[in-house]
Amino acid sequence: MKMVWLLALLPLAAAADVVDFEGLPIGSPPSGWTIAKTGQGAAPQWEIVTDESSPAGARVLAQLSKDAAAERSAVALHPAEPLANGAVTVRFKPVSGNVDRAAGIVWRYRDENNYYVVRANALEGNVVLDKVEQGRRTALAPAGKGGQHAVEATVPSGRWSTLRIAFMGARFVVSFDEKPLFEVEDSTFAGPGRVGLSTKGDSVTHFDAFDLLPAVQ
Repeated sequence: MKMVWLLALLPLAAAADVVDFEGLPIGSPPSGWTIAKTGQGAAPQWEIVTDESSPAGARVLAQLSKDAAAERSAVALHPAEPLANGAVTVRFKPVSGNVDRAAGIVWRYRDENNYYVVRANALEGNVVLDKVEQGRRTALAPAGKGGQHAVEATVPSGRWSTLRIAFMGARFVVSFDEKPLFEVEDSTFAGPGRVGLSTKGDSVTHFDAFDLLPAVQ
C-alpha cells in the first residue's frame, strides 16, 4: 500500500494540540468536551480518573459505563473547531468489557449518527474502520486486504497501546503502536467535522495523550 504520501504530508501541519488531562478535576469530563451517544442504552459516563500506569501522566480520561446495549457507542468530542484534514493519535488501555473491549477515534463528526470511527478491540484482536451514516455502522474494506473488513492486531487488555488516524481527502491511514496498519478510501463525509474518542458496548477504556494535528489548509 502506498501510504507514504499521506504520512509525509502531515508533519507539515500546524502545531499539534496535545491533551494529557493532567491538572483536570477527578470525577467529571474535561471542560469543553462534548459527550454524545450513538444507538440505544444508557448515557455514556466519561470522567477524569487516576491511572498511575499511564506513560503520559496519572490522570486519564475514562469511559466507565458498562451498558452493553447493541450498537451503542459512547463518544467524547474534543472542543477544537471542525476540520477536514489532519491526524489524531491517542494512547488507550482496554480495562474491561464482556461484549466489547474497544477504543476508538472519531473524525468528521457531524452529529451522533454521522461520522467516521476507527476502533481497536482487545476481545476480537483486530482494528476496524467504520462509517456511521444515519445511525447505521458499516465497516469499510481496507485496500489490499481482499475484501476483509477487520485487520488482525494484538490489542492487549490492561496495557497501553497507541492508535492513530490520518485523514486527507478521501484517504485514511490507520496506524497501531506507531506502525502503519492499513489504508481506506471513502468519500461519504468529505467536509469538516469534529474529532474525538469512542468506545463500543460495555467497554471500559482509559485514554491519554490525545494528540490532534490539523493539516495546513
